[in-house]
Amino acid sequence: MAAMTEPAAEAVVDLAAVRHNVAVLAEAASGAAVMAVVKADGYGHGAVPVARAALASGASWLGVCTLDEALDLREAGITAPVLSWLHLPGEDFAPAVAAGVDLSVSSRAHLTAVLAGAGAAGRPARLHIKVDTGLSRNGAQPGDLPALLDDAAKAAADGSAEVVAVWSHLAHADAPHHPTLDVQAARLDAAWQAARERGLSPMRHLANSAATLTRPDLHFDLVRPGIAVYGLDPLARPVTETPLRPAMTFRTRVALVKRVPEGEGVSYGHEWTTPTERTLALLPVGYADGVPRRLAARGRMRVWLAGRSRPVVGRVCMDQVVVDCGDGGDEVRPGDVALLFGTGEHGEPTAQEWADELGTIHYEVVTGVHGRRVHRTVLGSP
Repeated sequence: MAAMTEPAAEAVVDLAAVRHNVAVLAEAASGAAVMAVVKADGYGHGAVPVARAALASGASWLGVCTLDEALDLREAGITAPVLSWLHLPGEDFAPAVAAGVDLSVSSRAHLTAVLAGAGAAGRPARLHIKVDTGLSRNGAQPGDLPALLDDAAKAAADGSAEVVAVWSHLAHADAPHHPTLDVQAARLDAAWQAARERGLSPMRHLANSAATLTRPDLHFDLVRPGIAVYGLDPLARPVTETPLRPAMTFRTRVALVKRVPEGEGVSYGHEWTTPTERTLALLPVGYADGVPRRLAARGRMRVWLAGRSRPVVGRVCMDQVVVDCGDGGDEVRPGDVALLFGTGEHGEPTAQEWADELGTIHYEVVTGVHGRRVHRTVLGSP
């Protein structure tokens, strides 16, 4: 079957915005190295193109969650340092070690598995010791840390590993003056000192996007911005007040325009009825593509279409939404572009506004734009 010349659902990723954002973050990092986090396929933007854009504009490291994500970067020819930090206990670490991927470890059992992978790969593992400083997710508890450090120091002494870093993750970085930030920094410093007492010389890293922008005292040797790389402000500041530029625009095209008489119900459940004769535009995108069904539940979803902000009416369906173009609507034509969210500069909603309506965060919005029907168009590649 022939491919469509115009995609029905399209996520347009602007790499110029990514480069701008990474340059802003590199300047804010006050001399610390910058790790651009490209997990979850670059937060839905495309890990490989974002990684290349980030490395070209101030980042020198990349961060991912899984081993497969790290190896995908290597297979794409990216040679920069890559840290992978969340693993299952039975995973085979040999391919990652062989590819020079840095690995986070949080327990003695985890370390044993990584060292087995190093033995199979025939080269030392590069370790980042993860410390639980107060988030209570991944990382070694204080009582378990001494034994883990002892094992890591032994592995470093016998040449089977290099301890690159001691690190942790913040729980309240979006509240820059929250007291837990200082508590977590002190706990990380104590863990780092314990590593040094064992003859190791690791660096420290703690700061995420918010701390990179607001807490220079927490930058240490390396900062790890994630969401800010993609132009979404970790402090939820509006686009007029942030130095960041959103990189993703989610858009579709009008499939059908028609006049509907007064009093007709629209979409499942007839939650909205035409108050007068109306022009309706059908958009071929829905919750299977990343438009949350609950977004229109209160009748507050809008799109930018034919030079105006227009309301979505009725329920969001799996692959369709309906837009009310009013009593007239003659200016709307099939094939017209409708902006679901974007930078906000044209008047369209932003991912932050979607998140506000949904009671969630913009991370969930952009990573939710997915599926085989959503075509990703990348602008600004070298």
